[in-house]
Amino acid sequence: MHQPPASADAHSAGHDAAHHHDHEHGAQVHFSLRGYLVGFVLSVVLTAIPFWLVMAKVLPSATVTGIVLVGFAVVQILVHMVYFLHLDARSEGGWNLLSILFTVILVVILLAGTLWVMHHMNANMMPMTPHDARMVD
Repeated sequence: MHQPPASADAHSAGHDAAHHHDHEHGAQVHFSLRGYLVGFVLSVVLTAIPFWLVMAKVLPSATVTGIVLVGFAVVQILVHMVYFLHLDARSEGGWNLLSILFTVILVVILLAGTLWVMHHMNANMMPMTPHDARMVD
C-alpha cells in the first residue's frame, strides 16, 4: 500500500533529489587522477624545456628564443585549460569557448596596444648624446 508523503515539502525534496541525481548522470564531467597526472607531467615538461633553452642558450638569437618561449607558453595555457580547468568547446554549451575567445581578443588588443605605444614613444624620444647623458648624472 502506497502512503502519500507527510507534507508537500517532503514530496518536493524527494523530487528535487531525483532531478539532481538525473542531472549528475547527464553532465558527463570526468575528473580523474590520471587526467591530473597527465596535466601535471605536461606542465612540468613545458616548463623545463624553455628553462633549459634559455639557460643553455641553445637557440641562436634572443628573438628566436622569445618566439619559442611564447609558443611553449601558449601550449601550457591550453594544457592548464584542458587538464585542470576542464574547459573545452562542448562544456557549458559553448559559453566557455566564447568567454575564452573574448579574453584572447582583449589580451591581444592590450599587448599590441602596449607594444605600439612603447615603440612610438621610444622612436619619438629625443636622442641623448654622451654629453647630455653626463649632464643628467
